[in-house]
Amino acid sequence: MRDVAIVAFAQSAHRRRTDELSEVDLLMPVLHEVLGATGLKANEIGFTCSGSADYLAGRAFSFTMALDGVGAHPPISESHVEMDGAWALYEAWVKIQTGEADTALVYSYGKSSPGRVRDVLTRQLDPYYLAPLWPDSIALAALQAQALIDAGDTDEGALAEIGARNRTAAVDNPYAQLTGDVPAGDHLVHPLRTSDCPPIGDGAAAVVLAAGDTARALCERPAWIRGIDHRIEAHSLGVRDLTDSPSARLAAEHAGAFERPVDTAELHAPFTSQEVVLRKALGLGDEVRVNPSGGALAANPIMAAGLIRLGEAAARIHRGESDRALAHATSGPCLQQNLVAVLEGESAHE
Repeated sequence: MRDVAIVAFAQSAHRRRTDELSEVDLLMPVLHEVLGATGLKANEIGFTCSGSADYLAGRAFSFTMALDGVGAHPPISESHVEMDGAWALYEAWVKIQTGEADTALVYSYGKSSPGRVRDVLTRQLDPYYLAPLWPDSIALAALQAQALIDAGDTDEGALAEIGARNRTAAVDNPYAQLTGDVPAGDHLVHPLRTSDCPPIGDGAAAVVLAAGDTARALCERPAWIRGIDHRIEAHSLGVRDLTDSPSARLAAEHAGAFERPVDTAELHAPFTSQEVVLRKALGLGDEVRVNPSGGALAANPIMAAGLIRLGEAAARIHRGESDRALAHATSGPCLQQNLVAVLEGESAHE
């Protein structure tokens, strides 16, 4: 296996609405920043991969327009996943492992503001039994939260504390959308209140991957990807135990997360109840700093929030604030799909 690292990370300021910006307008400053951090030009990148969703854009093959932000000439080796950018990063990591590229640019973006996200996300559901009922994303998350409460794993007060801790941490994050003291608010769907749910907003993110000595030349302290894996739960919610996440646990095991303790974890938990599930599945104790960026409860640009978790974990390693970090991304209702990566600084590997 080739040593591959995240050598640069950039993201936009996440905002409730960006009506004045197209996806290209949203992306271009982020792409310029991440490439500028490495000194590379777009045509010097070996592979480019993006993540986004046509359902958010409301048109087919919407990602082709975003390529204008990368540049149409000279031709590049490019791919796209209809998924969070974390899975685009996985594809780029595989591409580098094959030896077909030494560097990769990964980016993702999402504009949630134009539509009603609660309804849009129902299109992820089983098309025969669940999707025709139109159960929205918050209602499904509430089912999971109530299952956790019934099992004695949490209560509404503990969920409120999770939301408060994440958004307090986000005060130091200049890109976060929702920070500080956020009122609990009314129940959206019992037992979830407004503060238990992620903000709706628009945003973009990008990372640069590089292999071996190339990574060392581009970054003073690369965030080496020591393991990465993703797994999926059964599609039907009715056959799952919503209080647990076997797929997250299995992905973490295959990524090597349980081999040595981590000091930091960036969890893609859009709802407070999902942090409860992930902490248990990933074995994260109080000694691990969870979501120092504020996580998805502070900014949740759909299709970019998972990639941001990897980028935030890598950035802490770049700055010397972490030696070994776990990054997690999810997609689908109630933590249906889970990706886990373990990142290490150079000193931790030696």
